[in-house]
Amino acid sequence: MPDDAQDPIAPGLYLVATPIGNLGDITLRALDILRRVDLIACEDTRQTQKLLNHFEIATPTVSCHEHNEHRRAEELLASLKTGARIALVSDAGMPGISDPGTWLATEAIAAGLAVIPIPGANAALSALVASGLPTGEFHFIGFLPEKAGARRTRLEELAASFKGGVGCTLIFYEAPHRILDTLEDLESVWGPEVRVVVARELTKIHEEFLRATVAEARRELASRDRIRGEITLLVAPPGQGEKEPGAAAAVPQKVAVRVAQIQAESGVDEKEALKRLARELGQSKSDVYRELQRERARLSTGFRGTRKAI
Repeated sequence: MPDDAQDPIAPGLYLVATPIGNLGDITLRALDILRRVDLIACEDTRQTQKLLNHFEIATPTVSCHEHNEHRRAEELLASLKTGARIALVSDAGMPGISDPGTWLATEAIAAGLAVIPIPGANAALSALVASGLPTGEFHFIGFLPEKAGARRTRLEELAASFKGGVGCTLIFYEAPHRILDTLEDLESVWGPEVRVVVARELTKIHEEFLRATVAEARRELASRDRIRGEITLLVAPPGQGEKEPGAAAAVPQKVAVRVAQIQAESGVDEKEALKRLARELGQSKSDVYRELQRERARLSTGFRGTRKAI
């Protein structure tokens, strides 16, 4: 810690990210803030206390969850207005992202109080960067409605929004007891060939990435005795690889990634993987192969340039 680590920190509301599984993912800054604030507002004080005990942090805690956030916010805001330093944490990840915290942060800002983010682990971004799906543009939806009819309607709305193959990677959170129903609805709305990634138990011992078509993923999970752990579900850009009437489908920007996925999933060689990808895209095998060669050439050029710079 810096020499001034024991100096009082600035008054305000600190939105502190906590680990989504592995306790080692908490940041040094988060630990410092949790030690030095006057109070920690928690989604579940029992869950947060485990974290605090592990790192020997004795800061007092108070509950602030979806059922009492509005009432608790009044008390916390009153303290903040007198110069208090309060940290807000959820059970895991960033507060306010599919977790309580948004209301309190909004009210604090409206009152002219300082709101300071303390970044850290996030399940959606962790799953995205390791998914193999496009990362340049993505849409975080969070949890879908629990009721079947409302969930299906929401998925149909999303499909309509991305009609014509223009879209981005979609990211959902889902509970293990609902994942099969959600995959079934996805398959019904977008078809059995849409690509999905089921990221389960992120950063934990049994971390898993299931990369497959939605039909394959549903069959695999349905074959298990039990589905456990928190789940992040990613869906490839709706319409990606589908052919529009009167026009050829575009080759994805990262053919090499998709070829590698097909090889890993099916155990086929590169030639067969290219053939399958060509069928998937409605393109000729030669077009897909040329794009693969262009990608490799760009990568090779980038490496040569790096070596020269060194």
